Amino acid sequence: MQHLKSQFLLNPEITFLNFGSFGACPKPIFEDYIRWQYLLESEPVQFIAFDGAQYLQKAREALAQYVHCEADDVVLVTNPSYAVNAIAKSFPLQAGDEILTTNIEYGACDKTWNYYCKKAGAMYRQHKIQFPIQSKETLVEEFFKEVNANTKLIFVSHITSSTGLILPVEEICRKAKALGIPTFVDGAHVPGQIPLDLGNLDADYYTGACHKWMMTPKGCSFLYVRKELQKQVDPLVISWGYDSAMPSHSQYLDYHQMNGTRDFSAMLTIPKAIEFMQEHQWPEVARHCRTLVQDNAQRFCKVLKTEPLCPIHDDFIAQLYSTRIQLSEPEKFQRMLFEKYRIEVPITRMGNDFFIRYSINAFNTQQDLDALYEALENEL
Repeated sequence: MQHLKSQFLLNPEITFLNFGSFGACPKPIFEDYIRWQYLLESEPVQFIAFDGAQYLQKAREALAQYVHCEADDVVLVTNPSYAVNAIAKSFPLQAGDEILTTNIEYGACDKTWNYYCKKAGAMYRQHKIQFPIQSKETLVEEFFKEVNANTKLIFVSHITSSTGLILPVEEICRKAKALGIPTFVDGAHVPGQIPLDLGNLDADYYTGACHKWMMTPKGCSFLYVRKELQKQVDPLVISWGYDSAMPSHSQYLDYHQMNGTRDFSAMLTIPKAIEFMQEHQWPEVARHCRTLVQDNAQRFCKVLKTEPLCPIHDDFIAQLYSTRIQLSEPEKFQRMLFEKYRIEVPITRMGNDFFIRYSINAFNTQQDLDALYEALENEL
């Protein structure tokens, strides 16, 4: 994939193994972003007040085709945290209700649900995932043992952040639907990394980031809501879309798209990002990256004297890999890797455990992972 390295703006002096945090934008997509920003600044009134809805519609239509849903069922938002807040604020929680999740969710989402549950007198129940994971079937079976009469929503990541695991959300959504429990899937890491078919997934709510693995500029994500639930979702920001003088055909879009002055240029690059992936045969790129990730997994477990969190195959592992790391001062160690070795790689905390996670995308090579391995070997 070395021919694609020149397509990215990343500093060539850095071994960049942290694509998972904020992505990285290739030159053609970034140039499209600048083109939109120039158009905005050349006539801000026309761009924002008159043409913006049409531009956003084209972006939503391209995205909807990519993730297999209707364009009017997705609204573009700045990040998944915004989307989670929008649903959490609107969800009709009452005292005694429970939201079932896992103990390996993204911290910002945990904070959001804890806030709204506390406000309502509800409980955010975090099922503890048992490592090592044996199989998808075992994980789902153990997870649903936590369901009870008070369970009003299941919230779960499609690909987890700190642990980098693909969770069996298809099976979870299917079983939840049979039990009459709505589902909300946090798919921040999914679009562009693994295939996403919202039509078949059958989640009630889904959020994904385009500025991660789809490689758009920062501030480009989406919220999908099943059509019959859309009128229940209040606007996170009350603005011109509420009680609009010129309402569109969709209250859902009005409420969540028309929320004050903002630069939505990043969102308009979605068609270009999809075009870029199509031009460069991205399914093949992703397959190559998964192979590189998985082929090195056991090696890193060995140097860190730990065991894999799960079986090393496509059921659980794509372009992210995390393993436990024993450290007394993880923040200092992460900073040392960057300053001494020029390696950008995250070390995250989850409970009492620390995880080091590498991400692989088109520009990465075996040499990048060798550099990280040698640094860990030297320092630990």
